Amino acid sequence: MAKAIMLQGTGSDVGKTVLVAGLCRAAKKRGLKVRPFKPQNMSNNAAVADIPGDSNNGGGEIGRAQWLQAIACGVAPSVHMNPVLLKPQTDVGAQVIVQGKVFGEARARDYQALKGRLMDAVLDSWGKVGEGADLVIVEGAGSPAEINLRSRDIANMGFATRADVPVVLVGDIDRGGVIASVAGTHLILPEEDRRLIVGYLINKFRGDVSLFDDGLKAIEKFTGWRCFGVVPWLKAAARLPSEDSVVLERLASGAARALRVAVPMLGRIANFDDLDPLKAEPQVEVVFVPPGKPLPADAGLVVIPGSKSTIGDLLRFRENGWDRDIAAHRKRGGHVVGICGGYQMLGRSVRDPDGIEGSVTDAKGLGLLDIETVMEPEKTVRNVSARSVQFDLPLEGYEIHLGRTTGPDTMRPSAIINGVADGAISADGKVLGTYMHGLFGADAFRGKFLESLGIKGAGIDYRAEVERALDDVAAELESHLDCDAIFGLAR
Repeated sequence: MAKAIMLQGTGSDVGKTVLVAGLCRAAKKRGLKVRPFKPQNMSNNAAVADIPGDSNNGGGEIGRAQWLQAIACGVAPSVHMNPVLLKPQTDVGAQVIVQGKVFGEARARDYQALKGRLMDAVLDSWGKVGEGADLVIVEGAGSPAEINLRSRDIANMGFATRADVPVVLVGDIDRGGVIASVAGTHLILPEEDRRLIVGYLINKFRGDVSLFDDGLKAIEKFTGWRCFGVVPWLKAAARLPSEDSVVLERLASGAARALRVAVPMLGRIANFDDLDPLKAEPQVEVVFVPPGKPLPADAGLVVIPGSKSTIGDLLRFRENGWDRDIAAHRKRGGHVVGICGGYQMLGRSVRDPDGIEGSVTDAKGLGLLDIETVMEPEKTVRNVSARSVQFDLPLEGYEIHLGRTTGPDTMRPSAIINGVADGAISADGKVLGTYMHGLFGADAFRGKFLESLGIKGAGIDYRAEVERALDDVAAELESHLDCDAIFGLAR
């Protein structure tokens, strides 16, 4: 079995995902065969990964973060890197994905009772991820200090104690209270858990690190833990795909540019990293529009992203008045792209006769495409290679969706996937819908598409930008952390 080290946070959104990705890349640069692992993730930003030994399906779902961490390791993503994925559908319930496949749906309270059964799958995947590797870097979820959930935990100390993996605690100084959060975690953890923590690091520091010397002394006094270093605010992290919707309010690029792209912030927004390649273009400004705010009238393009609850988000879309905004946008000659759930919303109606998404089973669409969608139980999950019909250029991405879409506008497909037409385009060519995530990740297509909107010279090598960002993060961690000590404590 490979050696392993685990990063757990004093809370959510402390930067564990980026730190694990950076440490994975740093380990790879040292010649180590390294793999990422996250026992349980909660995100509607999913990726499609291989299911080893399954030749009947194109793949299974994992968190987008583990997909990025696999890239950092230089290996293909596997469903075993994230054996349990929770995809929130309502405020109190989520779809449960186990080893890439839909396991069922559970309300929050029911899921706590389910965790004991899922630990077997977690440990099975844990064994598979470590095969042939030198090092596995594990990412926790939330905080180990949630002692009210400890008895059934599979994401933090519940996993670490079962797998006997040493833990590095991550504190986020940017949100304040980092001394209390680290010392408080030490105070309330039971001894069995506390003994696994080999030290801590401080993340997201801005300014002169020496100003925190007394803070480090205070933490040592309260905990006795060693500090592996203080990580500055990692600017390169902004060039990496974001996983969690809690960061959406920080994703809009600030400076006005040649093309403004408006993205309505749906309540159950999914796979919003589809917009990252557009954000990376120097001439493009992407604005995520929160509920209660109108879509900007000066946007040249509106992109309706994926959704984990198409009908519910469609109803909220109208409540926000975005249906009127997008109709006005169309009258001004503006362009619209809908991806997956966003594509379904562009039609005349969305029906869910089996109540798969919830109690509301029928909703009027935005009417921008002459199509209609009927939800069906079987889920399509696969990586795809395709071709743009508009520009006759290659596309590459993935599908994760329920539903079948038909109608006259599908006779003008947006792409051909495995010889089959996908999506739809309006008669004037200004409204495009597709089930394929990753549409804008194809550099040549993105360049031509933006050229059709008046932006010349676009089409940067986006994947190379991600690779450079991972290298930059790894270099920063090597400079500010004792990586030798962290890797040396793995067991």
